[in-house]
Amino acid sequence: MNKKICLIHTGGTIGMVRTAEGFSPKAGYLETVLKKIDDLHADGMPDFDLIELDPLLDSSDMAVDDWNRIGEVIASNYSSYDGFVILHGTDTMAYTASALSFMLENLDKPVVLTGSQIPLSEIRSDGHDNLVTSVIIAADAKHREVLLYFGGRLLRGNRATKMSADSMIAFNSPNFPHLANAGMQIKYYPAVDQASRTPSGKPFSLCRFESVPIGVLKIFPGISFPVFENLLTEKLRGIVLEGFGAGNIPGEGHALLPIIRRAFEAGSIITVTSQCPQGTISLGTYKASTPLKMAGAVSGFDMTTEACVAKLYYLFSKGYSKTQIKELMETDLCGEMSRNI
Repeated sequence: MNKKICLIHTGGTIGMVRTAEGFSPKAGYLETVLKKIDDLHADGMPDFDLIELDPLLDSSDMAVDDWNRIGEVIASNYSSYDGFVILHGTDTMAYTASALSFMLENLDKPVVLTGSQIPLSEIRSDGHDNLVTSVIIAADAKHREVLLYFGGRLLRGNRATKMSADSMIAFNSPNFPHLANAGMQIKYYPAVDQASRTPSGKPFSLCRFESVPIGVLKIFPGISFPVFENLLTEKLRGIVLEGFGAGNIPGEGHALLPIIRRAFEAGSIITVTSQCPQGTISLGTYKASTPLKMAGAVSGFDMTTEACVAKLYYLFSKGYSKTQIKELMETDLCGEMSRNI
């Protein structure tokens, strides 16, 4: 009996068509295209159904409610399919992959996000291979977690980040090995933490995210911290602070520390991550980062900014206390970081 895969079309370049205002998603178009892709209907391929969300979105318009919609489609169809492929725009694909990795609790089936840099409606589209290979990967079920496949690389969803706006190999996971590479054959690799990622045996469940105010602040030379004071201390419950290197801030960073203390006392969680794509945060290794930890900030270690943002949404949505959230931000929950406190 053939395996059965659910394709979830959210929008994005892969299903776009030309319009007078530029490429845009078109309802119903993808269903017509899928019928014409012979590889999807070849012997040995799994059966599939298409669910198209309404409205279809350019991924730059994706928000928390849209993550919840995708999660709800998977949850309501979880028992009917062997795996899921989500067609998504590239701009925020890594954010959605990270969000779903937390949202889909006790997941024991593949959920593969993919898309394209060139629409299927255009010559030289990379969408054909990305789509067909993602369906095969979902059916193979070698890795039963949230995944991102693009340009021959299979990545853990919450480790992926977009690296290029125009290359056909648009994504990478700088701090985690590829889970497969697709050349003439799909070569799967065991995850480095495979032993600790066996199914929990607990039933699958969906954690819907609340629209908690969360912000990202990138440190830069000459930054005027007081400009951000009202925003950091009054508006945001979660703050991702992108520091230099291993988590450093400028020598004049003492101006930031009272702001962080007040934000922390007001209930905000400040997570420090690195602007470097590769490497880990190590608060206290340098004098320039020690005060951050003393002021109440926590380390994001080698998490991507996308994973940090998604994890904050998840932990606040679970209703944990400030102390619990601080502890869990520094704890590996679903493969999003290399260090487990």
